[in-house]
Amino acid sequence: MKPLSAFPHAELHTIRGVFTDIDDTLTTDGQLTAEAYTAMERLRGLGLIVVPVTGRPAGWCDHIARMWPVDGIVGENGAFYFRYDREKRRMGRHYIDGDKQRTANRERLAALGHKIVEQVPGAAISSDQPYRETDLAIDYCEDVAPLPMSSVDRIVALLDEAGATVKVASIHVNAWFGTYDKLSMTKKFAADCLGVDLGDAEGNFIFIGDSPNDAPMFTFFSHAVGVANVRDFEDRLKIAPTYVTKNKNGAGFAELATILIDAQEGL
Repeated sequence: MKPLSAFPHAELHTIRGVFTDIDDTLTTDGQLTAEAYTAMERLRGLGLIVVPVTGRPAGWCDHIARMWPVDGIVGENGAFYFRYDREKRRMGRHYIDGDKQRTANRERLAALGHKIVEQVPGAAISSDQPYRETDLAIDYCEDVAPLPMSSVDRIVALLDEAGATVKVASIHVNAWFGTYDKLSMTKKFAADCLGVDLGDAEGNFIFIGDSPNDAPMFTFFSHAVGVANVRDFEDRLKIAPTYVTKNKNGAGFAELATILIDAQEGL
């Protein structure tokens, strides 16, 4: 991974927007800092697109799409996107699966979650699970004492055995039934909401993240950035981001925002 300072200055002027993970990328110790929030606000104030791409639940994503300075959000690891039309005061929602399929999947995932909690000491169903529509989140270090990676691997194995798609994030192990991921729905959001084919225009966008569940985005975007704490997962990343910030978490996001803002302002 190259230091963020190695990002070609000429290419900064071609950037149209930023797709960003939330947990441990925008947030710091579980909180959204004023520094990170202000960075998002300043990026949008300069006309840049800002879209969180997260594993967090639908209930949270509705709030974020409405209340944060963002252009929309991709949630539950690519199960849907939400975009709020502020003029019409209307939320646009697009899901991969219909209502009936989501209901059936939730029932299967609930049973699977109970099995994991019984078989992996210390693991818990995430506290945000009641607000999820499509996936299961197993907490291994958010509201529980941090589990060893051997326990995380056991969780992954149980989910794999059940035929679920599994991704390890910085605080949860997420699982769902389906072949979608963060990247597939990000492409759909870009086409539907921005009129952009990311197959042709990925070089005009940056993705910034921190953990293995961001791997599809790190692989696809040539301008992929990891906040400094991505190094905690370096041995578990098949593809590392191109650049890495000096700072961790929300301060790392703000570091990226600063170089983009300076480029836009001609500094």
